[in-house]
Amino acid sequence: MGKMMLKGIKALLPGNEIKVCDIYIDGSRIAGIDKAPAGFEADRVIDGKDRLVIPGLINCHTHSYMAFMRSASDDVPFMDWLFKGVSPIEDAMTDEDAYWGACLAILEMMKSGTTCFSDMQMNPGMTSKAVVESGMRAVISRGLVGSGDDEAGRTRLDQAYREQEEFKDCDRLSFMLGPHAPYSCDEDFLRIVAKEAKDHGMGIHMHLSESMSEIGQIKEKYGCTPIELAERTGIFDSRCVAAHCVQLEGDDIQIMKDHNVNVVTNPASNMKLGNGFCPVPELMRAGVNVCLGTDGAASNNRLNMFSEMELLSLIHKGTHRSPECVSAKETLNIATINGARALGMESEIGSIEEGKKADLAVLDLKRPSLQPENDLVSELVYCASGYEVDTVIIDGEVTLEGGRVLNLDENEVYEHTAAIMKRIRG
Repeated sequence: MGKMMLKGIKALLPGNEIKVCDIYIDGSRIAGIDKAPAGFEADRVIDGKDRLVIPGLINCHTHSYMAFMRSASDDVPFMDWLFKGVSPIEDAMTDEDAYWGACLAILEMMKSGTTCFSDMQMNPGMTSKAVVESGMRAVISRGLVGSGDDEAGRTRLDQAYREQEEFKDCDRLSFMLGPHAPYSCDEDFLRIVAKEAKDHGMGIHMHLSESMSEIGQIKEKYGCTPIELAERTGIFDSRCVAAHCVQLEGDDIQIMKDHNVNVVTNPASNMKLGNGFCPVPELMRAGVNVCLGTDGAASNNRLNMFSEMELLSLIHKGTHRSPECVSAKETLNIATINGARALGMESEIGSIEEGKKADLAVLDLKRPSLQPENDLVSELVYCASGYEVDTVIIDGEVTLEGGRVLNLDENEVYEHTAAIMKRIRG
């Protein structure tokens, strides 16, 4: 790794301050802002004229391998989408298919300014391989399904640990345990996963309270809400990233606040599948850390955090009949530093600060969507679509330049993913 300088660039700094400055990168980290470190000589200078640099966006919940399933099961009820649409494709796919799906997802995310994603996957090693090759940053959770201490559940846990060990030397990869959902993991298995997470010092990434059908199933089986079930099984005793949390009632919000649960809202997916809206303003008022995710391309159908930011802000303004609800500034925090906090990485990523990792997205301001520059903070949320992203830097390395991903062959990815669906669909 060398030394890089972003010269005279507009930068989105902590507190949503826009400031023209020089940014100095030494190796994988930001070594200085406006003031060069002693003896600093840049190997590369990026001209910041007509450019805006922001912290790389953090997608806190997705399933990257699903990217080749985009639009494969649309306009159907949630359980039909899952068990009649997605599951048969998953049953037919190979590990190599999952790798190419992850590559396709990374292309889309990187091109739209995402520099880190939290992934729940079911083909150990495949997403991690794609991350290593592409230069992306990710937090990987092996999806876990089990009943009590059954052999299948134990096998999946063992796979999660083996993958963590296999990729331990890549500091752009970290790992969590991923119990899939309360309807696919019984109470005893959730207790086992909770203990494993605590014993291994790992976080937990889980779908919770996503649909009315889930609520009905859990209440009928356990006499409580999914949030209450997660609490009583110890899931919340470790750092937990809870995806969706759309259907909340009773003491659910207070329980999550008491246990410092991080909620990932996925607006497009939740609307697309007819599940409703996560009560983001209420969670924020209660002091719950809210972050943002796209979910997988099988349900969103995009992995674009700019479109997700716009949806997040607009839907809550509409549903709460308040134009001040979930402001642009709050939305940017949700998509950056809140996501870093949820993943336990707030000291490393999520903001442009000296000493943090150089995970940055550079936007071309000479695009019609960002002109004139009346309020760049608002324009990032309400105007930008992601096509303005010109350059991406992850861990101090340029991974996207001139809108082109450097470490993956785009045409090869497109050819493979098209062939996968052709084979599976016959």
